[in-house]
Amino acid sequence: MAQRHPDPTAGPVPADALAGYLRDRATEFLRALRLHRETGAGAAASEDSVEAARALRRAARRISAGLHTFQPVLDPGWAEALRPELAWVSGTLAQEHAQTARLNQLLLALHRLSGAAPFPAPARATATRSPAPAARGLPSDGTHRAVDGTTAPARRTATVTATVTTTAPDPAPATAAAASDRAVVRAVPAPDRGNLTVGAAKAGALLDRQLTLARTRAHSTALQALGSSRFHAIADKVALLASEVPLSPAADGADLRPMADAARERLTDAVTALPLLTAGSPYNAEALIHGLSPDPSPHPQDAAWHQVRLLLRLHRYAREVLRTAAHPCLLTAGEALDRHRDASEAAAAAAQAARTPRIAPATAYALGVLHADQRHEVEAARYAFQRAWQKEALGTS
Repeated sequence: MAQRHPDPTAGPVPADALAGYLRDRATEFLRALRLHRETGAGAAASEDSVEAARALRRAARRISAGLHTFQPVLDPGWAEALRPELAWVSGTLAQEHAQTARLNQLLLALHRLSGAAPFPAPARATATRSPAPAARGLPSDGTHRAVDGTTAPARRTATVTATVTTTAPDPAPATAAAASDRAVVRAVPAPDRGNLTVGAAKAGALLDRQLTLARTRAHSTALQALGSSRFHAIADKVALLASEVPLSPAADGADLRPMADAARERLTDAVTALPLLTAGSPYNAEALIHGLSPDPSPHPQDAAWHQVRLLLRLHRYAREVLRTAAHPCLLTAGEALDRHRDASEAAAAAAQAARTPRIAPATAYALGVLHADQRHEVEAARYAFQRAWQKEALGTS
């Protein structure tokens, strides 16, 4: 086993280090808030406004994490009152960005799964289907329209015919009949493939409508939150924090390192509870279990991994307070868990879109393939985390 190298910065860390860290993050919060107000945040928010909202979230997360990890050296009443309020700010502002990123991820996945060309190349043999009987009440082209606008094949009993153009000499009648039969067999999959491609396009349009609407609602919610009396009260407390950090009497002579080590132990315990042996095999499809469940609640296997992601973030922020550089493998593990969260939520969005009433079968099929693709991305992220965590554990052992 590798020897653990002594850390030259392993001495006691006083509570003043936490006070300075929180003051700096509070200053960043106020600076981002001022920039957000100056750049405007209407329906067409500028790039500076988006960046300001991101900086607000970043500062709020770090302040809240510091209040949670190092609560023993802080005024308990003040910390307990401010920490959930900062979590509310961070969560509210994150929704718009999450909806935008989710839509981009799903549309890119649809494009990848559908191929580079938006439509398949024309087939050598063209197949035509005679219209269904008029008594069925169907359109003359033998198709029907679904709610989402996808054209789906109508129920029919018509005969499939094919026309083949060839420059070869006319064969014998029997040979020509056999060639015609072969042409019909080759021509049948072409319309189905085209319908699947159209289904992918319609699935993308459906996701675009639903997630754009969700993003618009999240943007309105964020604007209302930033203008509310609740947020103004939070901003006033953060302004006071930028000048003075309420410490408890226990802060005198306290060492922050054991509290940071406790955050590390909570993370290690949560990782130990994960099925890392299963995640050690790439693409083992474990994340697809319960994928066809009609229950719209989150995937039952994802909660533990999301909790590890939050604990890993707390551990990273605690190291920032101690001014200890994070191991590169720890950053890689965090990125893997971010991909895991994104893929999990993208899969849930695809499944939710597939529950839209009366969508065409080709659209539902495309959404099902997209859901399975994102669940495989979930499994790949778990595998990447398992590899990164093992390296990080070896690096700190």
